[in-house]
Amino acid sequence: MNRIAARIDAVDIHGSIALVDCVAYGQRFTAMLIGAAAEVSAWQAGMPVTLMFKEAEVSLAKNLAGQISLRNRLACIVLQVEHGKLMTRVTLDFHGQAIASIITTRSAHALNLLRGDSVEALIKANEMTVVKEAAE
Repeated sequence: MNRIAARIDAVDIHGSIALVDCVAYGQRFTAMLIGAAAEVSAWQAGMPVTLMFKEAEVSLAKNLAGQISLRNRLACIVLQVEHGKLMTRVTLDFHGQAIASIITTRSAHALNLLRGDSVEALIKANEMTVVKEAAE
């Protein structure tokens, strides 16, 4: 599971759906939380949280241009590529923090992923979880 320390920037709630905007490393992230509106309604801007997302939910792109509906785009550098028969694990550097992506080996070969490559890690807002930090 990937984890990024962040702070809440804004919360928008309608019915049982909450959009939680967070900032980490000067970059904005959005998480769509379904069924958590009651808990999230008490969250305030500036509150520390942890953003969490599964490795299998991280898509990768090279030379991505144009508009895209994915809100969470992380500019990363490839640190390591571990090819398996069907799946490939790619370790990325995001502002000094390691992020992992698991993609098909076919996709990894099509992207010709190499150590040092610049890529964008893409995560849909509904695949991003926000966990409130424990009170000290």
